[in-house]
Amino acid sequence: MKIDIHAKLMKSYKQVPQWWYLVLLIGSIVLSLLMCFVYKEDVQLPWWGFLLAFALAFIVTLPIGVIQATTNQEPGYDIIAQFIFGYILPGKPIASLLFKIYGRISTVHALSFLSDLKLGHYMKIPPRCMFTAQLVGTLVAGIVNLTVSWWMLENIENLCDIEGLHPESPWTCPKFKVTFDASVIWGLIGPERLFGPNGLYRNLVWLFLIGALLPVPIWIMSKIFPEKKWIPLINIPVISYGFAGMPPATPTNIASWLVTGMIFNYFVFKYRKQWWQKYNYVLSAALDAGTAFMGVLLFFALQNEGVDLKWWGAKPDHCPLAKCPTAPGINVTGCPIF
Repeated sequence: MKIDIHAKLMKSYKQVPQWWYLVLLIGSIVLSLLMCFVYKEDVQLPWWGFLLAFALAFIVTLPIGVIQATTNQEPGYDIIAQFIFGYILPGKPIASLLFKIYGRISTVHALSFLSDLKLGHYMKIPPRCMFTAQLVGTLVAGIVNLTVSWWMLENIENLCDIEGLHPESPWTCPKFKVTFDASVIWGLIGPERLFGPNGLYRNLVWLFLIGALLPVPIWIMSKIFPEKKWIPLINIPVISYGFAGMPPATPTNIASWLVTGMIFNYFVFKYRKQWWQKYNYVLSAALDAGTAFMGVLLFFALQNEGVDLKWWGAKPDHCPLAKCPTAPGINVTGCPIF
């Protein structure tokens, strides 16, 4: 393996001993297993469920890391994790969420940890300093998040409950409703009732097989037409993961996301390489920075002063049938009968 200039310069620092990582790994596993036994009724996750989640994260972290390193995209497997555990142990929504946390979020944090180490490598930051900074940051972030969550649950009435909150209350939690809905769908109801032999969405399971087979024709075409250099660049995981960038909130946000993407893609295809190389990352950074800046500005300039703006399309979602039952034969006024 060729050692570049960065690796040569980093040899001047002491490396992090392997046993530091092993202590963290074993300690985390022991504390998690202890939680599964001590708070068994609350967490609903049996000890073998945690070990299964840990094994899943151990298996998929490397291939997802390879995809992220080559494409800057990190495909998620949240649904697959909850799908698997929902079949194994249905009727346990809290356990389903914990399984996703240990199985999926462990991979997210592992890759984020590696990304920080890579940045420290190029910035010539001593590895032990990076390790200490990451450990302290994790502890501080965990304590602050837990404290704020407890404070909000104790002091904000009807938190995340649209019907119980004041009409102008900002504590509607649109993003976290997705997490709640996922716990109900995959944990409480269970995938077997939705995608099993008698489930309403049983045919959607075939998409797993289609997704697994989609890269095959592209690989075959790249071998048949080796002169076509653009064919191997077609990356099915990256294309599929594009839908994961869809905002998990109201239809208005989704429409804005679609319009922005279509307009920019039009210029990309029209001007091709010039626009893609010059303005792609600039536009992405500008949108992120603009959103963060406007969020702070609107809070201090308007919301903090009691000024309320009626944004177009914000409320309601214009989906009057969203609350209608979908089970066959149920008759509700104003709703279709399936």
